[in-house]
Amino acid sequence: MKVETLTIKGSNEWNEDALIMNESVRLFGVLDGATSLRPFRGPNGETGGYLASQLVKRELERLAASDLDSVPLHSAVLRANARLREEMAEHGIDVARKEDLWTTGVAAVRIGENNIEYAQAGDCMIAAFYKDGSIRTVSYDQVDHIDQQTKRMWEDGVKQGMTTREQLRKLVEPTILYNKRTMNTLDGYAVLSGEPELAEFLEYGRISRIQLSGLLIVTDGLFLPAGYELSEAERAAGMETLVRLIRDKSLRGYAEWLIDLEESDPECQRYPRFKKSDDKTGVLLTFE
Repeated sequence: MKVETLTIKGSNEWNEDALIMNESVRLFGVLDGATSLRPFRGPNGETGGYLASQLVKRELERLAASDLDSVPLHSAVLRANARLREEMAEHGIDVARKEDLWTTGVAAVRIGENNIEYAQAGDCMIAAFYKDGSIRTVSYDQVDHIDQQTKRMWEDGVKQGMTTREQLRKLVEPTILYNKRTMNTLDGYAVLSGEPELAEFLEYGRISRIQLSGLLIVTDGLFLPAGYELSEAERAAGMETLVRLIRDKSLRGYAEWLIDLEESDPECQRYPRFKKSDDKTGVLLTFE
């Protein structure tokens, strides 16, 4: 098995993404931390999003084969979520207030001889590709319905004459706050937030390795930006288009191409997004 990985800090101070690399149990994945809306800093200035993704990374990377023999991957993710709640409480976070919570999305897989276990929350995504050239989206972007709403507001702000990220961010902040309150509810999205309700919304399962030639696991920082010109067929293909671009350019080559695209639109006018460049993390697994 060939493993290609990357994680690149975006425009903000901390890389709130994290790679999961537990090769001893063939467990791989990505995490996408998000900072609480109430400011919090760790002892070294860390954001809550950074602390959340790093904690879950540690919890999953310390698993041994004996742990996973008796506990499925999704249960290990839920245990990490419970540990996140304990960590926040130890730092004085009011875990009853959603806007105070440190959070992280996740997409993780464990490679078995005959099948692949997976677990996913948020907008971290998993795609599988096969020997016949077909591509399958394994996960579902649970945040897309929220992102579409805020991006429409962003576009409306541009049309109204707003010219800076700061103006546009202020416009959408009330909506971002409201959406934070829908974490791990039917109206929102699943995310590791320490909330026990995650057990009802975490997606998980198993796919067969029959004719499987590889997997792509990414955070949303590697998604093509809204507004990027695609044909109707490419847009309808969704993750399939991203897989083909990454396999054509390589994971690193695609990320560098995307960063150049973002640099060409520093105020996020042409490609609506909440920061010039989001953190970017991915794992490309190719079965030889």
